[in-house]
Amino acid sequence: MSAETTLKDLPKVDSVLKEQLEGFSQDKLKKTDTAEKTSLPTKEDVESEKQHDKLMHNIEDFRSDKLKRTSTSEKIVLPTPEDVAAEKQSQALFNAVEGFDASSLKHTDTKEKVILPAKEDIETEKTHQSLFQGVTGFDKSQMRHTETEEKVALPAKEDIDAEKGQQALCQGIEKFDPSALKKTETTEKNILPTKEVIEAEKKA
Repeated sequence: MSAETTLKDLPKVDSVLKEQLEGFSQDKLKKTDTAEKTSLPTKEDVESEKQHDKLMHNIEDFRSDKLKRTSTSEKIVLPTPEDVAAEKQSQALFNAVEGFDASSLKHTDTKEKVILPAKEDIETEKTHQSLFQGVTGFDKSQMRHTETEEKVALPAKEDIDAEKGQQALCQGIEKFDPSALKKTETTEKNILPTKEVIEAEKKA
């Protein structure tokens, strides 16, 4: 504010605020201790910062002259004959549906036929209903108490012997040792027909 400003041009201060400022005393202030907190970065923050700096350094030092020139070739895949035939058939069907003339249809009268069940079907239905009513209306109080006797039929001696023989045969086949076989030589014998046999064959 310049020194030429007059008293009347100075900003007015509220009388209440002026009294409070004039009556302010520092003795009324409470003593407080200021604690300075320094938050150190975590290990993850340091690693993230290093990675960011490395990335920025690589971007700044990037040399575009090291890039290799590439050419883009556009390949147009033509449809196969099967695709063309399917497309033509679909288009023909679509055209037939769009160009269909409803006036060429003939007028028809719908007749509703009620097929009555045959005599055999009625008898079957009655039997089924009678059986169902008999099951649902069955009186359990008319049943007599019975005890079930469980009989365990043990195998006969012949069955046990046959089972043992079968098991022994299976074990013999499973544990068979081919090395215990003796080597044999096969002699093939060709028996030539006699003169009488040849003459009989010719006459036949």
